[in-house]
Parts: sequence; C-alpha cells; structure tokens
Amino acid sequence: MSKSRSNRRKSRKKRLWRTFVLLILLLVIGGGGYFAYDVANHAKKATDKMYQEIDRDKVKNHRTEEVQITKDAFNILLLGIEEQGGGERADVQMLVTVNPKTEEISMLSIPRDTRTMVPAAGYKTKITESYSYGGVESTIETIDELLDVPIDYYITTNFEGFEDIVDTLGGIEVDVPFTFKSQLTGSLKWKTFYEGPMELNGNEALAYVRMRKKDPQGDKGRNERQKQVIKAIIDKGTSISSITKINDILGDLGDNVKTNIPPSKFASFMKLYTKLKDTEIQNLAIEGTDEYINNIYYYIPDEESLAEVSKTLNDTLDNTKDKNLTDNQSSQSQQSEQASEQAANNEEY
Repeated sequence: MSKSRSNRRKSRKKRLWRTFVLLILLLVIGGGGYFAYDVANHAKKATDKMYQEIDRDKVKNHRTEEVQITKDAFNILLLGIEEQGGGERADVQMLVTVNPKTEEISMLSIPRDTRTMVPAAGYKTKITESYSYGGVESTIETIDELLDVPIDYYITTNFEGFEDIVDTLGGIEVDVPFTFKSQLTGSLKWKTFYEGPMELNGNEALAYVRMRKKDPQGDKGRNERQKQVIKAIIDKGTSISSITKINDILGDLGDNVKTNIPPSKFASFMKLYTKLKDTEIQNLAIEGTDEYINNIYYYIPDEESLAEVSKTLNDTLDNTKDKNLTDNQSSQSQQSEQASEQAANNEEY
C-alpha cells in the first residue's frame, strides 16, 4: 500500500472522528440549551404564581428599604397553612433570623395555641387564628405585636404542598430521636416512627413534624423535628441528584407556595445558603404554661421569656462584624458585599 493512500485513509478517519465528536457536542449543547430553557420557563411560571407582595398599609412595622441578602440581617417567617372549618389557620409558625456578617442563624417556633393579642381581631386569642383575620399580613402584625421584631420576608405553604415537595424529591431521611406513633392525615392510619435513621414520604414527614403531645420535650422537641425536616428538604432539593426533578419541584412550589421574596433575590439566597448551610442554628423557645380559659386550651407565654427571645432576635439583627473594623476596613467590606450582591442578582435563575 502506498504511503499516500494510507495517509488519505488516516485523514478520512480523522475527519469522521471529528464529525462524530462535533455531533456529540451539538447534541449535548442543544440538549443542555433546551433543558436550561425549559427550566427557565418553568421557573418563571412558578415564581409568577408564588410571588405575592405584602400590603404595607396593613403592616405598620415593615422595612421599606431594599434588603441586601448577602449583607443585611433579615427575618423570614415560615407559615404552614391548614384549612379548618371552612377557614384557614397558621398551624406552623417559624421565625428564622439570619445575619450574614456574623454568620448567626436563630430559629423560633411559636406554639400554635399561644394566647396573644391579634390586632386584626381586636382581642386575645390563639395565634394560629391570626391568619383567618386577614391572611399573612394579620399574622405578621400579630407576631410583631408579640415579639417586637420586624419581619422582612414570609413563605407560606399548605400541607398538601409540603407533602408534594417531599414526594417529588423521592422522600427524605431523618434521624428519629425516639420511637412513637402518629396519625397520618387523609388515611387516618397510625404510623410508627422508630428511633434512628428513617426514610419518610410526604405524608409521613407531615405527621412527623406535627406530633407534639407524645414528645417528652413538648414544643421544644417539635421545634427540633421541624428544623430537621426543613434542612433535609433544602439539602436534597439543592443536591445534584434532584436536578432532573427541578421542573416538578418548581410546579409543586408554584401551586402551593406564596412568598414576597422577589425572584431577583433567589440567586442571592442560594449563595447565602451555600455559605451558611453548616452553621449551627440557635434554637429558641418561648417558655409558658398550659391553661384553660372558658374550657378552651391556651398556651400562656411567660413575659420574661418573651422579652428574652425578643432581645436575642433583635441582637442577631443588629450585630455586625463592621463594629470591630476600622472605618477603612468597613468601607472596603461594604464595597465587596455590594459587588457580591450585585453579581448574585445578575445571575440568571
């Protein structure tokens, strides 16, 4: 065989290989482009459904200036909404306070039966009922009245949405602190939760976080389980293994979640979560006593405990590392934070 013929064959093989590689690249890029477009399209539809601004006329103590997520301390109110007797109540109320600079996170779960003044109602009643007197604005105003803490953001979800999200993720794993039984919603069957690592579906996860009376620590134990489940959902939802389920997750969120967090801030929240996900959360609790008034059970909060919790939350909001810096260092830090925040906000979701 002549060298020229051999060289032509080698050249033809190289061209075929290059063509094959080029086709693979086009398929990958094309597929990735379609996937990115599809996700972006679903994300926009979901965020359009989710976004619901606060009626500022109904909330007196509400920050009006823009919050820089990676720089400013802020509060997020998490509400689990349940329909009862034709109305809606905030069965789960958790207040999360985050300070990006000091890397402090506080979490307070407010007992649903806490007796307090509900401004929209005009009298004292269970805090869970605050939602039925004016939606999220009424609950925010009530919590501000109780704790003297302004609330920047809120996220509400109904229990169906909670179950759907967990199921879409393929379930979550939790470390059950002790063995107990709890009744499942819907089927009303009793489920045994065994001490140790356990996989839960959406219906089981809901029963796991709602159980209180059989917990030896009462609301404190319930708070720990709620915190555990929320972290498990976030960790799994942001994992690589969940990327193929992102459209389904976005669908669940859009149908069942409401929030006043602007879509432009989502990238900043994800960046902050990545930075603080291993931070130890300070779990707060409102001490109080059980009491029956007119044959109705209430949880009566201790005034000293309320004052202590309020101070802790406000201290977390107020403390900054800039207090320990020189003016020059503080200025440089602020410029860096602003640049970081701007970069995060410019990222496409």
